Amino acid sequence: MAKFRVRVHTGEACGAGTWDKVSVSIVGTQGESPPLPLDHLGKEFTAGAEEDFEVTLPEDVGPVLLLRVHKAPPPLPSPLGPLPPDAWFCSWFQLEPPQGALLLFPCYQWLEGAGTLVLREGAAKVCWADDHPILEHQRQEELQAKQKIYWWKTYLPGWPRCLDEETVKDLDLNVKYSVVKKTKFSLKLGSGVAELKLKGLLDRTGLWRSLREMKRMLNFRRSPAGEYVFKHWQEDSFFASQFLNGLNPVLIRRCHSLPKNFPVTDAMVAPVLGPGTSLQAELERGSLFLVDHGILSGIQTNVVNGRPQFSAAPMTLLYQHPGGGPLLPLAIQLSQTPGPNSPIFLPSDEKWDWLLAKTWVRNAEFSVHEALTHLLHAHLLPEVFTLATLRHLPHCHPLFKSTGLGIRGFSELIQRNMEQLNYSVLCLPEDIRARGVEDIPDYYYRDDGLRIWEAVEHFVSEMIGIYYPSDASVRDDRELQAWVRDIFSNGFLGRESSGMPSSLDTQEALVQYITMVIFTCSAKHAAVSSGQFDSCVWMPNLPSTMQLPPPTSKGQARPEGFIATLPPVNATCDIINALWLLSKEPGDRRPLGTYPDEHFTEEAPKQSITTFQSRLAQISRDIRERNRGLALPYTYLDPPLIENSVSI
Repeated sequence: MAKFRVRVHTGEACGAGTWDKVSVSIVGTQGESPPLPLDHLGKEFTAGAEEDFEVTLPEDVGPVLLLRVHKAPPPLPSPLGPLPPDAWFCSWFQLEPPQGALLLFPCYQWLEGAGTLVLREGAAKVCWADDHPILEHQRQEELQAKQKIYWWKTYLPGWPRCLDEETVKDLDLNVKYSVVKKTKFSLKLGSGVAELKLKGLLDRTGLWRSLREMKRMLNFRRSPAGEYVFKHWQEDSFFASQFLNGLNPVLIRRCHSLPKNFPVTDAMVAPVLGPGTSLQAELERGSLFLVDHGILSGIQTNVVNGRPQFSAAPMTLLYQHPGGGPLLPLAIQLSQTPGPNSPIFLPSDEKWDWLLAKTWVRNAEFSVHEALTHLLHAHLLPEVFTLATLRHLPHCHPLFKSTGLGIRGFSELIQRNMEQLNYSVLCLPEDIRARGVEDIPDYYYRDDGLRIWEAVEHFVSEMIGIYYPSDASVRDDRELQAWVRDIFSNGFLGRESSGMPSSLDTQEALVQYITMVIFTCSAKHAAVSSGQFDSCVWMPNLPSTMQLPPPTSKGQARPEGFIATLPPVNATCDIINALWLLSKEPGDRRPLGTYPDEHFTEEAPKQSITTFQSRLAQISRDIRERNRGLALPYTYLDPPLIENSVSI
């Protein structure tokens, strides 16, 4: 007979405690004990409690390999009937054997209702490092069970596949929002809807009466960045700067030759370029940049309040003076087909012609951002990464531990982008080089993003070095390879032209891949999500839909026509309320580099985490120091404001 001391920590989340009875079976190399009750007089396992128990094994089971946790409702007299399922959030178990060191078994999972959970000692292990048949069998059973729970389905043709569940209610507790986050989210949504209803705006289907009336939306929720947008939205320099540091800072690229379907001439741009130069000279100098929304060409549009809406597929040429100064727009064409009905708009045009052209570009930015940059790249792909992780990496694996168009128009846009989406676009350093924007000044998304990428890459490299001593060890990890293959097949639909790896052969390739996954799910999402409300609260800066077709000639735009083109009042309110909701984390924040669930028990990964946190803290200090000198601070990639993963 052997006596073990067992310490159990119940999480502090709302509803984490349980009235159910808990017992453990200790599995060793020589056998398994029967279930051993963890029972004191009175209530056990209350939220936040850390409790000690002593259990006696009838026979020696040898060195401990696993801890099997059993949970069952307490027996009740038959007239009362069974209790409803009770959930318990267990943080960890600690086992003190009669001889030898303490063993820590991280859990950090919900156990809902009656059931059994198998826990391993906290040291992370890849599959080839398991040195006992019982451990090998356990990790296979865990993955088989998870693959029965988490299935792929096709939501819409051409989209990345997603989790096969009908509603959020069907999700396992371990992948749902916490009670606190869900409650705050619901209250925030309700307060926004109620406020706009009381103001008589949410149900008003007509046009705004004037730009002055639109200012009422600035009082919806105060935003210093939103106030700045309102004051500067008509300025050419601010219009151009949003391609660098706005909510969609991923499209601008250096232009070395003008597209044939964008026939800009020297005479058109001479007022901005000034004397002594030409388009060709500036193209050769590398001072011209292009933003092309051609993917919107011919896209289906929505119907709002019974009225069909319109879209454009503009091209915007921008100029960065080699001697310094702000980035400026040179020319805008609102379609991909030049001709008499598709004039090229210029800063020298009449005020309302030029402002309307810029506003059409901003509407295109909204569509591409919400469908592709935000929904596809920052939500649908992270869901693929997450689902593949759940299906192929057991809890003990080191990577598990560290890691206006309407639906038809959105669907078509995502299908088009999926056909051209490339792995290099998801890897920030490669994307910056491919777009030729390494040296354009005041590009804070690039500057901050590259520093965070470098910090993540250094952290990942250290962690990979701990668990993968060679390239062969990467190739031999069948769970890792199955994970990568699942992402390629179900996220990128097996498309070889995507450049997405279907297997990984080297430590270097693995480091880049994991860095990409972490960056996409954290920093990239923050950069393209956190600023949505700031950009849209002054609606003319980011109209979600357009009610009149793009202009086909110059000299026709008037203030009343400009307002008639913009979204109606109720559509404005719907979008602003939604983007306010999506721009701010509603609760349970876990900033990048924060790991409150201590899955790692070894000293080496703990030290790597500490170093990673120090690097992020220095990046944050540098960003805040720089921002003190900016009229419009760029805060979206300040590490404390970046969530560890997509959380809203």
